[in-house]
Amino acid sequence: MAVLWLDEISAGDLEQVGGKGASLGELTGAGLPVPPGFVVTAGTYRRFIEDAEIDEELFAAVDVDVDDSAALADAADRAQELIVETPFPDELREEILESYREVGDGEAFVAVRSSATAEDLPDASFAGQQETFLNVTEEDLLNRVRECWASLFTQRAIYYRQEQGFDHSAVNIAVVVQQMVDAEKSGVMFTSHPSTGDPTMIIEAAWGLGEAVVSGAVSPDNYVIDRGDRSMDLTIAEKKVMHEKDEETGQTVERDVPEEKRTQRVISDDEIDALMDLGERVEDHYGEPQDVEWAIVDGDVYMLQSRPITTIDEDETAADATGSVDPTKGLTDGSGSAQAADGSSATGASADSSASSGEVIVDGLGSSPGTVSGPAKIVTKLDDLAKVSEGDIIVTEMTMPDMVPAMKRASGIITDEGGMTSHAAIVSRELGVPAIVGTTNATTVLQDGQVVTLDGDKGAVLEGKTVEPDEETEPVEEVRPQSPVKPMTATEVKVNVSIPEAAERAAATGADGVGLLRTEHMILSLNQTPEKFIAENGTDAYITELVEGIRGVADEFYPRPVRVRTLDAPTDEFRQLEGGEDEPEEHNPMLGYRGIRRSLDRTDVFAHELEAFHRLYELGYDNVEIMLPLVNDAEDIYRAKECMKEAGIDPEKRKWGAMIETPAAALSVEEMADAGIDFASFGTNDLTQYTLAVDRNNEHVADRFDELHPAVLRLLGDVIETCRERGVDTSICGQAGSKPEMVQFLVNEGISSISANIDAVRDVQHEVKRVEQKLLLDSVR
Repeated sequence: MAVLWLDEISAGDLEQVGGKGASLGELTGAGLPVPPGFVVTAGTYRRFIEDAEIDEELFAAVDVDVDDSAALADAADRAQELIVETPFPDELREEILESYREVGDGEAFVAVRSSATAEDLPDASFAGQQETFLNVTEEDLLNRVRECWASLFTQRAIYYRQEQGFDHSAVNIAVVVQQMVDAEKSGVMFTSHPSTGDPTMIIEAAWGLGEAVVSGAVSPDNYVIDRGDRSMDLTIAEKKVMHEKDEETGQTVERDVPEEKRTQRVISDDEIDALMDLGERVEDHYGEPQDVEWAIVDGDVYMLQSRPITTIDEDETAADATGSVDPTKGLTDGSGSAQAADGSSATGASADSSASSGEVIVDGLGSSPGTVSGPAKIVTKLDDLAKVSEGDIIVTEMTMPDMVPAMKRASGIITDEGGMTSHAAIVSRELGVPAIVGTTNATTVLQDGQVVTLDGDKGAVLEGKTVEPDEETEPVEEVRPQSPVKPMTATEVKVNVSIPEAAERAAATGADGVGLLRTEHMILSLNQTPEKFIAENGTDAYITELVEGIRGVADEFYPRPVRVRTLDAPTDEFRQLEGGEDEPEEHNPMLGYRGIRRSLDRTDVFAHELEAFHRLYELGYDNVEIMLPLVNDAEDIYRAKECMKEAGIDPEKRKWGAMIETPAAALSVEEMADAGIDFASFGTNDLTQYTLAVDRNNEHVADRFDELHPAVLRLLGDVIETCRERGVDTSICGQAGSKPEMVQFLVNEGISSISANIDAVRDVQHEVKRVEQKLLLDSVR
């Protein structure tokens, strides 16, 4: 038999139907409402390639060096061509088409989804690497099945399997063919909280087909329901687009949501009850929390897919949460409201009806958790910072390092631009100040002096005052108890620190040291360029500012190492300071006069930075290390080394190294090691955008920013291998170091240390420990 019907399938058929097929079969067998369909088995795929005698050529084609990008691309093209251009045997063609005709009386639109047999394994996930096609008819069905098979050999899939040690010939693929649900509304449901495992169901809902929610094309409504008393927090988003079937072509298209439905609540209380009942049934069936895709049409609820929730931290409780932003409390996207079922504020504090309508007037990405109320202060230029007083909420297009003193006074931060890696997000988290970034319009919608409430968890700015000062909530990591025993790992876990004021909180994480301390925040907070400050206050005052800033962090961590990056600020930031009128005008400052380039050009200013390090060494701070930013090659290293010697620093006795932020640096690390560096530290934000030619803050291409791209991983792996051979330590201090997938890759590659943001240190420690334990077990088995 080439196919198996869903009602014939159970979990024991995993090797024949893959993870997706087995799950749908289990759900069907449990009596849950699953659209009818069948699976073209993995054995059918195997027989197809063997009977056509393309199997040997297929597997030979993909047996390439995956680090050779050109060879990888050619391999993927050839493998997919072999499958797509091979005709179906007559008998197989008829069996698949006859099965299709039994679905919906032969006129059905069906979804055709890949279901790899190695998908969703505990230690490797191939999910999302293969194809899905919607609204397929008989005319295209066989082609779509072949394209699903061929998607087993995309560049990403080939690379990932080889990196994970899977034999290409041992991985098969099944194809699920299932009647399409022409959904009026759809979404996803977590049967328990995806971070803590609490008995809280979270439902996201939008109009039309669920692909819009899953892909992120639309910001859905968000319903958070207590499974005990079924009380609910509701966030209604402005749902601008929807995916639906075009009646004329049958294709899935994206259309604008009618105006009257954009801010209308998607699912009713009765539909929520129905979804919760189904969620509890599927969780009971599997015995663990589930991530469910669902759809509603003509009042009937259908389950389209269910998989285990893999993000729950078994070691954490609701009271001891990770402190990071709840990924399920997604962005609203316009003029939605955020309220509980009983009408109270979604922040948890009682709304003051005389002071607030409780309506969301601006929304964005909740980048630093907590809830505060206060007057908005619109900051469009540096002179505006003087009007920011204690308890005010700064509203600006984008924060800069010179705004840090005002950010310390503020109770909250709201920006038009930026993401989770922006200056505003990083500094706000370190200061413990609630923040929302990327609102696009806060500076134009909000009025100067207008009282608002900032919800840094949900990313919402509410009109008026909804919390009193004594009710304001702080970020979770600020108050959560620390684990009494820090996980001990061979791979060091360090912490990033942007400003000295955050040192105490950073040290309390139990980190093995500081992987990145940024000097530019100390310098630019003076509100003058270095040259201007020195001209007015003298060289000694400038050096003292640096010494005191670094010393404050070094004291908190002693004897743990503190890696200090020398000045790395682009010209547009300097130009906003007093004395910055002579800074060059650059079209793209990130590619311009910054980092070691500036230091080696203005060696007099660089000498003052190095003098600060020299004084710290004389004071006994042997835990301070020097890190050089935006280095391109060994020539930069040799020149910086000479500058250190001229400042009285012996490079042979002090620990120093370079940032690996450009492909040039990654490819030149062997020569840099020969030049004497002690460590190489990855700045993955810059390395990724320079490798992929993607500006991570450009909304038009930001979706292409991927630190896990094969090209980026290849650079990281090559640098680690080269440095290990030469006794040079390697580390990462970019945002990607907080991602579990990146941690797994780096630990497996043998990196020396990983440095994470303050709110992610504990999670990284646990992930490193888990990966190291697995490596240890594998070595003795």
